[in-house]
Formats: sequence, C-alpha cells, structure tokens
Amino acid sequence: MSHVFPRNAKSLPPMGFSGTGVYLTDTDGKQYIDGSGGAAVSCLGHSDTDVIHAIKEQLDTMAFAHTSFLTSRPAEKLADKLTEHAPKGLERVYFVSGGSEAVEAALKLARQYYVELGQPKRSKIIARRQSYHGNTLGALAVGGNEWRRAPFAPLLMDVSHIAPCYAYREQLDGENEADFGLRMANELEAEILRLGADQVMAFVAEPVVGATLGAVPAAEGYFKRIREICDQYGVLLILDEVMCGMGRTGTLFACEQDDISPDICTIAKGLGAGYQPIGATLCTAEIYEVILQGSGFFQHGHTYVGHPTACAAGLAVVDKLTSGVVDGVTAKGELLMGMLRYSLGKHPNVGDIRGRGLFVGIEFVKDRETKECLDPALKFNAKLKKAAFANGLICYPMGGTVDGVHGDHVLLAPPFISTTDHLGEIVLKLTAAIDAVTVDLGL
Repeated sequence: MSHVFPRNAKSLPPMGFSGTGVYLTDTDGKQYIDGSGGAAVSCLGHSDTDVIHAIKEQLDTMAFAHTSFLTSRPAEKLADKLTEHAPKGLERVYFVSGGSEAVEAALKLARQYYVELGQPKRSKIIARRQSYHGNTLGALAVGGNEWRRAPFAPLLMDVSHIAPCYAYREQLDGENEADFGLRMANELEAEILRLGADQVMAFVAEPVVGATLGAVPAAEGYFKRIREICDQYGVLLILDEVMCGMGRTGTLFACEQDDISPDICTIAKGLGAGYQPIGATLCTAEIYEVILQGSGFFQHGHTYVGHPTACAAGLAVVDKLTSGVVDGVTAKGELLMGMLRYSLGKHPNVGDIRGRGLFVGIEFVKDRETKECLDPALKFNAKLKKAAFANGLICYPMGGTVDGVHGDHVLLAPPFISTTDHLGEIVLKLTAAIDAVTVDLGL
C-alpha cells in the first residue's frame, strides 16, 4: 500500500522508472513519448548530461545555503545570464522554487513597491478570465480558472477579471486582427477607470495563455496597447511566462515577440527543465531602487529561495537554451502545426489548432460551423488523456476552456530536442486517440 497522497486518489498512475531523451518508461517497461513535456516543463528532455553534471558538481561543492546568510555562485551567474537576455529594463532576479511562488512574489513585490513609493491606496489587481497563474491562494485568486477556484472561493482575495484575447471565440465577423486586439486591450482601461485609476496596482497576464485556454497567443498589437494603458495610469504590468517562457514559444521570453517589456515577469517550468524545482521573479531597476532607497527589505521569502543546486541546474539549462537550442523552436513548431493541420484540420470535432512555437493547442467542438462545445458530461478531455496515455503518449487535455465549464482542448509542448520523427509520432498517436474517443462517444 502506498502512503503517497496522489493527485487523484481514484486514478493511480503507473510507477515511472527511467527517462531518456523525449521518452519516459514505467516499471512494466512501457514507453511513453512526452508530447507535453509533462506540463510544458521538460524542454530539454529527460537525460541531458550537461544539466545532470552541473547538478552533481554543485552537490559536491555546496548543496544548500540559506540566502539570509550566504549567496552562491550559481545564483549570481544565473541572474546575470537571465538579465543579459531578458526584455529591456528587467535587471533584478528573485529566485523561488516554482511558478506559483514566482507569482506570489510578484504580487507582493508590486504591493510593497507602491507602499514604499507613497501610494498605499494602490492595492487592486486586474487579470483575465480563463487565465491560470498558479495554485497558491494569491495566484489562484489572480487566475481565471473557474473550476480550480470554486472550492476555495471564500478564501480568495477580490480580483477583477476582463476578457481574454481569444480570437477563435471573441473576434467579430469582419473585424480585423488589429481592431480585435485594440478592442480587447481597451477593456483594461475601462476596468481601471471603473475601479479608480489611483487604486489599481497591477495587470497580470500570460503572453500566450496556457493550461486554462489552450495555447492562445494575443492578437498583434494587443500587448502594445496594454503597455500604453499601464504606463498612462501608473499600473505595473506583470507578465506570467511560467508556462510560455524560456523558449517555449520560439524566443527565450515570450513577450519579445510582442515587442514589449513588462515591469515584472515570472518564469519557472522550462527554467529548470524538470531537473530541479526552480522559478524566478524578474523586476525592473526602478522597482528595485524604490525598495533599496526605502526599507531595503523585501518582506517576503521562503526557505529554498536561491537554492544553489537548483540555480546550478537552471544555469546549465539557460546556457543551453541560449546557445542555439531555442533557435530551432519556431521551425519545429511550424512543422508540428503543419502535421496537425494535415492530420486533424478537417476532423469534424476539431474547431481550432493554434499556438506559437512548440506550444500548441487544439480545441474540440461538437459542430465546426457553429463552434458549439461538446457536452461537459461526456468528459471528452479526460477520456482523451486516458486513451492517449494507453497509446503511449503523454499530452495535456483540459476542460472548461470557454467558460470554466464548457469547452475541451489539448496542449502539446514537446521537448525542444524533438526530431521530425518524434513530432510525427506525437501527431500519429494523438490522432489515433482522438479517433478512438470520438467513435466511442458516437460523435
């Protein structure tokens, strides 16, 4: 009998045994191709010798030191490397153990910044519906994933949510991309004015929306208008790149492709590539200087902040990402997208295939013409996950895509080291699983 508290007590997973390249193998010898990198984590696959060596070397030197006493060479070097490649203005890095912690740190840093700046009335946060920013209470409150939020609603702080930039369902007939993006972005200005321009401290958004919406990039020009609005009203722009960052969409930071810089940016997942738990919150020199010239003390912290071994792993990962690995992501993403459109583009239950780089989402529908959602009672996404896994494919299906209840999609986020054959295997196994589920449900 296991004493592990599993994610789902009624559906226990098999025991993993080994990982090699883009494959994981269980103790029965069954092999699975990791088509989603777990949860968009394993960007370098499961057996990168350089990262493993860096971890072992750091363990032999100094495994851990609490940051209230000592800093470490890996933390300093990783911060240097990240700020060297970060969007303009991001000059300080606060290391944590994962994405939820990074978002919590971002929210608290934004609040403390305004307190020390002499604007303590600024406490309100605006985010977007159908977003996801983590599972701690602060991050969950900011997120717009309704089914995750529901059981804990009485515990969550009040956050305003505006519409996502979700072209497949929100763009009007005859509306071009630029006008659509502008219309969606202007919802932020309207909400700031409704709440009170001197009350709002931050707007939080994913450059490419991940798990809750299914790899949805913003319309061209959307984030430039968002940046203008934040600047106009003195609101901090926090971009959550926990899932879409670290090369996943084709550039090290996803917002590079929107040609903007945030005030605060959160990263994780691909930062450690699964080899160590690590995340980070990056901020501008201006934010840091306000804290420095004020109390000098960020009133936050966790035991494993700046963990030397985790930072050593992160440094090895980022060294590899910035030495050519990310350069191939866009082309591989286009290849994957082409394969999916060839295989599934005319499938009667596939409504949209979208994404950026090796971050791709497929939305499923009952009717392609009307975009009517599948009945949630069918549990299509759960059945697809089970069928794909039985077929030797790890992918990331989710439900509640459209409004928290209706809508089904699947995320693909394969390792950056995937070959053409690997991508073909993912598409072949996913297509077979989709066909099996649709036939079984009589669709």
